[in-house]
Amino acid sequence: MIGTRRVRFQQVAEGASVTQLELFFDLVIVFAFTMVTALAADDPTPTNVIRAALVLALMWWLWIAYSWLGNVVRADEGMARMAMFVAMGGAFIAALTIPEAFEDLSGGWFGPLVFAIAYLVVRLVHVSIFWVISAEDSQLRGQVLRWAIGSITLGTSLLVVAAMTDGLTQMVLWLAAIVGDMVWTWFAGTDWRINSASHFAERYGLIVIIALGESIVSIGIGVAGLPISWPIALGSMLGLAVSGLLWWLYFDVAAISIEHAFAHARGAHQIKIAQRSYTYGHFPMIAGVIALSLGLKKVLYYVGDESHHKLTDALHGIPLAAVFVGPALFLLGVVAAKYYATHSVSIARVVTAVVLVALIPVATNLPALASLTVLCAVLALLVIFETVRYAQPRDEIRHA
Repeated sequence: MIGTRRVRFQQVAEGASVTQLELFFDLVIVFAFTMVTALAADDPTPTNVIRAALVLALMWWLWIAYSWLGNVVRADEGMARMAMFVAMGGAFIAALTIPEAFEDLSGGWFGPLVFAIAYLVVRLVHVSIFWVISAEDSQLRGQVLRWAIGSITLGTSLLVVAAMTDGLTQMVLWLAAIVGDMVWTWFAGTDWRINSASHFAERYGLIVIIALGESIVSIGIGVAGLPISWPIALGSMLGLAVSGLLWWLYFDVAAISIEHAFAHARGAHQIKIAQRSYTYGHFPMIAGVIALSLGLKKVLYYVGDESHHKLTDALHGIPLAAVFVGPALFLLGVVAAKYYATHSVSIARVVTAVVLVALIPVATNLPALASLTVLCAVLALLVIFETVRYAQPRDEIRHA
């Protein structure tokens, strides 16, 4: 069907690049990331942060579904184009409803149910297109059927049930939906298709860029409406430097190493790398950057709003933990993704992640700006160490 009816679908070729429509689709995800950060920042209590994490996991699972679909058929051709626009609409409604995904706001539609239905629509569109394009590929058709049975019934449908509940029951159902979907996908098989390794790797590299962009946006939001001052300028530059260092720690070598191993793998092994290094391995990176965004937003608010805070005030609680746990989670995600692809582990990065978490109690006694400075210094030392210590292999990976 893909080869003979190109009016309906066009198969992705090896070496293909990400389409403009896929980038357009990602704009909805940018907005969703912003809404998740706002959800956590507006009320940084343990319950609300868990809710934000659950929403982020769902939006991630929504995005990865279309990263696989766009690697089989071109997203901007034929019926796939219309499916992408429908999915964008559903995803945008879901993102708009994030503030009331758990608790309905007065007036309007019932928020939790709207979120669940919008998410369900996006997932059903994805499964429907995969079902159609697999008509002449019995192996892929079997994979789609096995996956859809558990993913839709066990995972997505639970969200509709959760919308009719509240409190702990609601959160447990959300967790069951997410974990059930992820576990089912892990064991549902490796009969998927990867038509272009370069397209797939580029797709995930771009979503990392999008997440890092959200961390930069959070810096601006944290000081929105405040007059520029040296603490705001310094804090902004430190926050930008932290985002830049995370970019370096992913794109300088790690992303290239993962893509090389991925491109040279074949069959089920390649599918496993796609699943474990990208689909699963990249989620901790995204979650880490969103956590960092929460922390940066609070730090900049502390250093810029002189009417409520002094420069000597320290961050506490979840915002402080987010400043250090976010980058630690990002580093561990990069380590895990690279390990699945190359079977090598960066001990320096694991140690750095542990050090960052251990610094949280120390940072409770430091001004918010000083805590951000410490974070920036630790990440910079890691980059310098790796650049000097592994200069030759780094050069070979980047320029061979």
